[in-house]
Amino acid sequence: MSDKRPLDIVVISDVHLGIYGCHAKELAQYLDSIQPRILILNGDIIDIWQFSKRYFPKSHTKVIRRILKMMGKGTDVYYLTGNHDEALRKYAGFGLGNFLIDNKLILDVDGKKHWFFHGDVYDVTMKNSKWLAKLGGKGYDLLIILNRLVNHLLEKMGREKMSFSQKVKAGVKQAVKFISDFEQTVVEIAADKEIDVVCCGHIHQPVIREEQVNGRTVTYLNSGDWVESLTALEYTEGQWNLYRHAEKKAPVVEEEDETLQLEWSAVARSISFTR
Repeated sequence: MSDKRPLDIVVISDVHLGIYGCHAKELAQYLDSIQPRILILNGDIIDIWQFSKRYFPKSHTKVIRRILKMMGKGTDVYYLTGNHDEALRKYAGFGLGNFLIDNKLILDVDGKKHWFFHGDVYDVTMKNSKWLAKLGGKGYDLLIILNRLVNHLLEKMGREKMSFSQKVKAGVKQAVKFISDFEQTVVEIAADKEIDVVCCGHIHQPVIREEQVNGRTVTYLNSGDWVESLTALEYTEGQWNLYRHAEKKAPVVEEEDETLQLEWSAVARSISFTR
């Protein structure tokens, strides 16, 4: 008998395979623990913007293998494109067996109209200044690398980990306003389209929340990310739930030492690049 949790729908986004900040090992653990009927990959799964031939470790490959294994066992997999994997948008509509690439997805789930899409199309920065967004992406990746190195030292000292980017987002009014504006825009558009549930990624802010717009109730979902939040959305028994993967302390193995060395190298390259 399988010990995997059976689920109707699972949504993950913003995995960013191919960058140093991706928690691929934890995601593989999560995928090993579930058996969904539908898996929705809601954008930025592979980070083509910052992809480097120098860095795609076994743990990242393992995530892809886990997804392929799910497909082999009958899970319907929808790959919805995001901004970091926008190169795949030219393949929108391509399907093979129980695998489909598209830019958005509308499903009727238990009588409610669900709209899934990454969300970058409603990001003003993405639409008007893509070069600025890409530059910001590199800065964010460097921040995550530094954060992981600091957290590694804090863990060695027996102290609590911290999130640099969450502190920055919470402390900068413009960042808070951007997130609020994004969510409000998405909810209002969903209401206009008579959508009951709208599900995004993109802003790395996991949440399940109901909003009232012009007398209509819209449920807003965001699946978060696998860089910091380590979250997914799960639908089972007629209800959406937010899954949070707890980072488990593990003995330092050779692969982790190698990853830390690669991260230090990435910091060095990033610093020299910005000079």
